[in-house]
Amino acid sequence: MSKFARPAIPDAFLSRADRVVPPSGFTARLTQFTAAAMAFLAVFALALSLATGRLAERWSSELARAVTVRISAPVDQMTIQTAAVERVLRTTPGVSSFRVLDEADERALLEPWLGPGLPLESLPIPQLVEIVEDDAGIDTEGLRLRLSAEAPGAVLDDHSRWRQPLVEAASRLRLLGLVAIVLITMATGAMIALAANSALAANREVIRVLRLVGARDTFIVRAFVRRFTLRSLGGALAGVILGAAALMVLPGADQGAGFLTGLRFQGAEWLWLFLIPPVTAIVAFVATRIAAFRALKEFT
Repeated sequence: MSKFARPAIPDAFLSRADRVVPPSGFTARLTQFTAAAMAFLAVFALALSLATGRLAERWSSELARAVTVRISAPVDQMTIQTAAVERVLRTTPGVSSFRVLDEADERALLEPWLGPGLPLESLPIPQLVEIVEDDAGIDTEGLRLRLSAEAPGAVLDDHSRWRQPLVEAASRLRLLGLVAIVLITMATGAMIALAANSALAANREVIRVLRLVGARDTFIVRAFVRRFTLRSLGGALAGVILGAAALMVLPGADQGAGFLTGLRFQGAEWLWLFLIPPVTAIVAFVATRIAAFRALKEFT
């Protein structure tokens, strides 16, 4: 063996390699807190993304299957044109069902906007016909042509003006949720890398001694990676548990029609939570490994 060769490191020393990293102190608390906080935020970002996805699908399906015919005609022509619209709808492919709204239905529609006690008999309120499509759907252009021929006062509204902006808004919110998850992941890696750099700097003299007794950089890096990965995994588990508990406090989707009542995970969506701790551990593994090798090169 060359006189310049590094001495062999005893097996007992190798088994205690992770003691190079301080088991407590600022870096340990910072790593665990960062992993817990980021996992907590990731739970809500994931819940937001999934909830807006469900919302977009529900709005799209509900509005796509609902079509309205609005009949505006003189009083003496209203009954005739309404009957004509009914005849057209009975023979239109794609119409699952339709219903002519009575005075009580129209009053219920207008009360949120104009208040109760409306004198509908003195107002020029158009007659509304609610249509529900089947799975095949309606040829809206063909139906418009037939209605214009049979009932000139009838106007078909497929709600596309309202549906598209709502669906686009929900889709963009879902995208923002995914972007937030990516940013949270990157921030987690950056914070853990800073904590690893701090621990390496604090143990610079210990690392120098290890090198003198024959320790290679891979041995030192493995010690830091192992400790920081385990800390991050534990912190992420705590953050996920707290995030899930916070979601359970929120009202369920059946307790209201508002958007914030549907943020809970539904069914198999709860399984996504099991991915957050291992993903956090992988991010910590990669970030610590890169930071450790880079710092050790600067120590030479």
